[in-house]
Amino acid sequence: MNESGKDAVAARLVVLVFVPFASGFFISILLRYVNAVIAKDLARDFALSAAELGLLTSAYFLVFAAFQIPLGVLLDRYGPRRVLAALLCFACAGALVFGAADGVAELALGRALLGLGVSGCLMGSIKAFTLWFPLARLATLNGWILAIGALGAMSATTPVEALAAGYGWRAVFLLLALACATVAALIFFVVPEKPLPGLGASWGRQFSELGEVLSNVYFWRVALPLIAVHGAYQALQGLWLAPWLADVGGLARGAVASTLLAGSLAYGVGSVVFGTLADRIASAGLSRLAVYKFGMVLALGAFIALAAGVRAGALGVVVLYGFGACAAALPYAILSQHFPPALTGRVITASNIFMFLASFAFQWGIGALLRLWPALDGRYPAEGYAVTFGVAALLQLVTVAWLMPLKDAPRYTSGHGKA
Repeated sequence: MNESGKDAVAARLVVLVFVPFASGFFISILLRYVNAVIAKDLARDFALSAAELGLLTSAYFLVFAAFQIPLGVLLDRYGPRRVLAALLCFACAGALVFGAADGVAELALGRALLGLGVSGCLMGSIKAFTLWFPLARLATLNGWILAIGALGAMSATTPVEALAAGYGWRAVFLLLALACATVAALIFFVVPEKPLPGLGASWGRQFSELGEVLSNVYFWRVALPLIAVHGAYQALQGLWLAPWLADVGGLARGAVASTLLAGSLAYGVGSVVFGTLADRIASAGLSRLAVYKFGMVLALGAFIALAAGVRAGALGVVVLYGFGACAAALPYAILSQHFPPALTGRVITASNIFMFLASFAFQWGIGALLRLWPALDGRYPAEGYAVTFGVAALLQLVTVAWLMPLKDAPRYTSGHGKA
């Protein structure tokens, strides 16, 4: 096939595969972070404490994480097209329940359904990329889809603030329900099917093969910084960074939304930079792992600055935090090349389950610890944030320290075990 023919095929795959799955991930990230901007509204309308608000918002992460193991098996067994289209119908229902809630129980149910409904948006996308695109381009594709997700995070800041101010937060969720239904239809009717590696394996074998992943030390050394560092990032971006900017940084509501928007933009830019850079240096014989380490160190350094209560240059710290945290896309590409293609769904979801459990723990735990300090006019003291963020920073530091000496492992080669 000549170059023009290859370009035509690549463009067709972008339209038929990348765009539908990227649309789903955009919606999932918007839903993940939307509570950060409307947190004060929810606390006021339902008289929520910090711990209740943290638990309510983190219900998304808990259900999301709980479904990752069966999700990996389903993706490897039935493929991402059918699995994601079905799950997004649950997200549509969750947005409707949340938007119509008249009590905390309904809010929690809606948030849980949202977590279930979008639980496969990134993992299903990565699984689809491993089926349709060369693995040598996986980090680039992952970077681009995270950049699309960053647009979703940006949409959950100033745009949501403007929409909620004009029409109320309930209207936001009605629109999100419509968006979920639309993307489910797009994925189901536009994305083509592709034969699955390992098709026909028994359910028992598929679950037992997961043990091979979880017993692999290389898997844990790569995955743990993703779990801790990106888990903490999601907890902050999804809820606690906005109160920190108001309570410690002294920013007004509009400035908080603008700062969150800048951080999300940095995350999107960093996703493209880290993904493309990792694949390009890998083609030159260098290590994707080194790029991953660099990003984790950047994110951890910014988090420590937040824990220290930095006020001057807070915008720059938030931007640096978002830029570095997006390097968490790289473990999916690194690990996908270390295991057989038939296991990719379970490999990526195995790391994801612990990352979202960490997000749940950080988001709920920060709220629970902050209760130890009395709030004044709805604001918590800098000392409370310093202690709670400091505990989270220590946990991240341990995982990054274990990652730093790690060397590249051999790649999997079909028919020959690991090369």
